[in-house]
Amino acid sequence: MSKTIANRLAIAAPLLVACAGAHATEGALGRPVTGTSVLPSVGIVSPEPALIVNVGEIYLDGSIGGSRSVPIAGKASAGVDGKVAFTLATVMKVWDTGTGAWNFASSFTLPYVWTKVTANVSAGGRGSSTQDTASNLFDITFAPIIAGYHFSKTEHVALSLNVWAPTGKYDPNALANPSLNNWTFIPQVAYTKLFPEHGLEFDAVAGIQFYTRNNATDYQNAPLFTLDTMLLKRFSNGAGLGLIAGTTQQLGDDSGQLADRLNGFRGHDWAVGPIVTYDTKIGAKSLLSLGLRWVPTVSSKNRLKSTNTFMGTATVVF
Repeated sequence: MSKTIANRLAIAAPLLVACAGAHATEGALGRPVTGTSVLPSVGIVSPEPALIVNVGEIYLDGSIGGSRSVPIAGKASAGVDGKVAFTLATVMKVWDTGTGAWNFASSFTLPYVWTKVTANVSAGGRGSSTQDTASNLFDITFAPIIAGYHFSKTEHVALSLNVWAPTGKYDPNALANPSLNNWTFIPQVAYTKLFPEHGLEFDAVAGIQFYTRNNATDYQNAPLFTLDTMLLKRFSNGAGLGLIAGTTQQLGDDSGQLADRLNGFRGHDWAVGPIVTYDTKIGAKSLLSLGLRWVPTVSSKNRLKSTNTFMGTATVVF
């Protein structure tokens, strides 16, 4: 494995992206934003010790039409519109575990969110359009251990357990919240296959999200299965161009009094879009990786549908 390839580390495994406000399966999204969890060389944990700093920015502008009822703020809304600007600051430590088949890392992410939600809710038998905005630190996330295995110099896998803690401020009566008010546990596998003779690589990230109950609203989200894939072509000048395809599939029905009224509010979605990347060295040892993607929703049921889903990332490897 060359030093350049080795330094393209498994950043995305602990960077599984979340949204806030009206955006759980209770609220029509949950922790994942489809198409944002996969990054270049996501399955590679470097055999070289390193400190990695990553900043990711996501913008999502989605909606569910008024023909569908959405569980939000303990009520059923006739449609939801949500805008989110979401920032993730992550620090990852790759441990000095030698040059064998296994290597290990750990990470911590501090998120910040701005969200604006519009919903049509009813009170006292009368319906009205209500808008709410929130801006604050979101639920923190961490991956205690990311275990990477190298099948060969061109084929790699990374296993991790990502944990989201309900550290953000939460108001059960608010439409927009900087927290989902539940713990989320996400076992995840990331895979990378390199084709150096063609300058190509294939990356994939799959995970299952398990949510604890939101005790403030007595709403239990069903598990979600997520899969994001990417085919990327790298050029000799450091640029890259690729295509991302991803899906989120709900495994079973949500539960609780409101979820039961909505027949379990089971949902799924698909997203497809392009990504551009650029890698360059900083000084003798550090590496800067930039990425920009647009991953619009192409199909959705009981989840926010967005044609304006953008994500930008900047990663520095020391």
